[in-house]
Amino acid sequence: MNKQKWVQSLNEKLNPANIKIDEALNLHTVTKMGGKADLFVTPTTQDEAAFVVQYAYEHNIPLLLLGNGSNMVVRDGGVRGIVLRLENLNKIIIDGNRVIAESGADIIDVSKAAAQESLTGLEFACGIPGSIGGAMAMNAGAYGGEIQDVIVQCTVLTPAGEKLVLSKEQLELGYRKSIITKQGYYVLSTEFLLEKGNQEQIDAKIADLTFQRESKQPLEYPSAGSVFKRPPGYFAGKLIQDSGLQGKGFGGAEVSTKHAGFIVNKNNATATDYISTIEMVKETVKENFGVELELEVKIVGENID
Repeated sequence: MNKQKWVQSLNEKLNPANIKIDEALNLHTVTKMGGKADLFVTPTTQDEAAFVVQYAYEHNIPLLLLGNGSNMVVRDGGVRGIVLRLENLNKIIIDGNRVIAESGADIIDVSKAAAQESLTGLEFACGIPGSIGGAMAMNAGAYGGEIQDVIVQCTVLTPAGEKLVLSKEQLELGYRKSIITKQGYYVLSTEFLLEKGNQEQIDAKIADLTFQRESKQPLEYPSAGSVFKRPPGYFAGKLIQDSGLQGKGFGGAEVSTKHAGFIVNKNNATATDYISTIEMVKETVKENFGVELELEVKIVGENID
């Protein structure tokens, strides 16, 4: 694994300042956990992003796309190969009722930008702590709204670096899933179609949803957000709460006492602590209720040898 050779090749198209060797990923995840990336690359244009994807594909280098690290747990051994972060691809363009946002833009910022133009439809996303790319891949949703309600099309890169424009139908959006995750695509940008609304009503809805989020979610601690998908016929948080697991965990990680659907990094938790707590929750809920909880967060990387 020749990291220096990778750097030399990528330097042909990218600013060397945007390529880092052995970068600690706990600096780039909302959970504040994770080992080092062999190479951490932050391109500044869509063409640069395509070049990195193509290079990794042609040289058989593992490539991991890291959004803003809000829905991901990176193991303590870090990530081999290249970690690609598109935080610099964050343009938000509003044209009439259409909003075009690059993948690195925070969906909260896109929701706010739409609201400022009296556009309604994205209020549900005003508190989702993720990037547009991550939100698209997971068909993110909250408070009765989902990405699929307002999406027009999405521009992606294939694993080989080919650019595709996918319609809403082609995206195969479902509950916390899409063709993006299924095919391993990399989101470049997304186009939404919203409606003109009443500014006071939009502001009031955002204020109400923000209050609900801040009062019910443990935002005072780092976390990966809602850890488990909603099981059919149940609520994951209620199952965990009824299992008496709030306040329990391993090391510095524990099931939130504020919202049982969250596992928080309360005291310098390692990814091993966090994952052990996830497994404990799954096993206990299965024993108590016979329900198999499915992860909403993604666990990546390697354990420490």
